[in-house]
Amino acid sequence: MTIHLARRGFLAAGFAAASVFASARKPLVAQMPNGPFSLPALPYAANANEAAIDVVTMELHHGRHHAAAVAALNNIAHDYPALTTMQIDDALMRLSQAPDAVRTALRNNVGSHANHSMFWEIMGGQGGEPGGDLKAAIDRDLGGFAKMQTDFNAAGMRVFGSGWVFVVVTPAGGLSIVTRPNQDTPLMDGQRVLMGNDVWEHAYYLRYQNRRAEYLTNWWKVLNWDRIAARYDAARNGTLRM
Repeated sequence: MTIHLARRGFLAAGFAAASVFASARKPLVAQMPNGPFSLPALPYAANANEAAIDVVTMELHHGRHHAAAVAALNNIAHDYPALTTMQIDDALMRLSQAPDAVRTALRNNVGSHANHSMFWEIMGGQGGEPGGDLKAAIDRDLGGFAKMQTDFNAAGMRVFGSGWVFVVVTPAGGLSIVTRPNQDTPLMDGQRVLMGNDVWEHAYYLRYQNRRAEYLTNWWKVLNWDRIAARYDAARNGTLRM
């Protein structure tokens, strides 16, 4: 179904799909006083990732950079209120149907919200290695955990300028490593994100300056494999949204 967006609201006929999404699933975001989108709280203390990311970077990254994307989404929603009835992944997959005037802002800020929400969720752990079905998938598709780390870090180093490196998962449980520039996300292509690392300079520059490789290496020390395994199960069950 084609989605048509118009200033001060989506055209009712063109965005009938949004009403289907809204009735079929619980809304993704909770209401807040200044708009429908909200900044998710960190699921741990800001200093929980000190083995890889200093507390000041965590506070600035979450409280300024991600918060700015949420504020921008609330501004967009003021003019395009039907955005608030859509799931984040649906909005990203339908970007090509948004009007020129708002498409880039949606791409940047919906993508940022999705990427960062995933990023906070999968950290706060003690690193180590995954087990169970996720380990089996890594062994099968990515050549084992050590090779996955090496290939993932190498992909992160190849990102020119700002962007992300991800592991994506198919509905059948297959894994692959991909990169995206800026705040683009595999969700735009209908893929599901198992995990990902932010290689924008604001994610690491206070501690590492230009030493992105060191940041990528240390990041594995703070992953929470229980949460990542839960995302793997959700992706295979068709319930993973961001």
